[in-house]
Amino acid sequence: MHLTLMRTPRLTFTVAPDANGILPDRMIAAMAEAGLILPAYDFVESQIQPASLDLRLGDIAYRVRASFLPGPGATVAERIDELKLHEFSLADGAVLETNCVYIVPLLESLALPPEIVAAANPKSSTGRLDVFTRVIADGTRRFDMIGAGYHGPLYAEISPKTFPVLVREGSRLSQVRFRTGDAILNADELDGLHAAERLVDIDDADLSGGVAVSVDLSGEKASGFVGYRAKRHTGVVDVDRRSGYAVEDFWEPMSARPDGSLILDPGEFYILASKEAVQVPPDYAAEMVPFDPLVGEFRVHYAGFFDPGFGYAGAGGQGSRAVLEVRSREVPFILEHGQIVGRLVYEKMLARPDAMYGQRIGSNYQAQGLKLSKHFRV
Repeated sequence: MHLTLMRTPRLTFTVAPDANGILPDRMIAAMAEAGLILPAYDFVESQIQPASLDLRLGDIAYRVRASFLPGPGATVAERIDELKLHEFSLADGAVLETNCVYIVPLLESLALPPEIVAAANPKSSTGRLDVFTRVIADGTRRFDMIGAGYHGPLYAEISPKTFPVLVREGSRLSQVRFRTGDAILNADELDGLHAAERLVDIDDADLSGGVAVSVDLSGEKASGFVGYRAKRHTGVVDVDRRSGYAVEDFWEPMSARPDGSLILDPGEFYILASKEAVQVPPDYAAEMVPFDPLVGEFRVHYAGFFDPGFGYAGAGGQGSRAVLEVRSREVPFILEHGQIVGRLVYEKMLARPDAMYGQRIGSNYQAQGLKLSKHFRV
């Protein structure tokens, strides 16, 4: 297991007691300078995003019998000792097989102050490969949630569902946001923001509980195609290799049906796109949340973070469609064109980021339409 290198803090980091918002890039950097984020090695280029920090895999992986949460009073390392089948090095890269569960200590540890909490999510490229990834912390009852004042290591649980993947020390599959106070916009604030900025490009936007996002199955915006279905029994995908694979070796394009429907087969993985073009203004961030777990036997959008500037004209977008990673559950399910599949919940930034999405290296999906992950050649 990796050893975190403790660094002497060089400055004091504080936020106002009544502050509410998500911390931007420069404040994430300041947290690291103050010793609140403890990387084993210095951050790499583009690791700090406008409203999040990419998390890097360490040098050891553990295959375990099952997914788990440590629970109060227990550490992840203790549970790994109980559940591991074997361990192996990631120093020179290793393949993670489909439908197996792996735990990897991350290179970043935390020493959060009592006013800051953290929440993790898969990166966009991770979700589009159908790699199920969650972050675990010691003593927690929930995945991807790190409580205020947490001091300790972080771990990634990784389970590839469709493609075997090649990872190595330093690979970035997850990202984490830091927030203080209550950052979520209430109904009146969301209505006001939409009136000022037009968050989606439709006249009758549904803003109850967040901005409703529906699925596009018309094919009108993609020359008759509505999405991709993942192939089975493919080769390995190197998560750090950009534009390295032919689309046809891994994906089957799907044409629109006359009735605007799509039957989701159990266990299959699909890449679809939203009907709406959405945007996130510079002083806000957003997250995709399920529309309603009681409506539909499917899961949409593993990777839910939308950074400030996503789809925003000032950052090089003109409204970007949300790419939807869709997996059916136990039974076949019919999706209809225009069916609501998720909602974008908007949150206030504590301050505007120095660089918005689309203005720095690593922003791969600005002004996107129906687009696969960066690993596949256009």
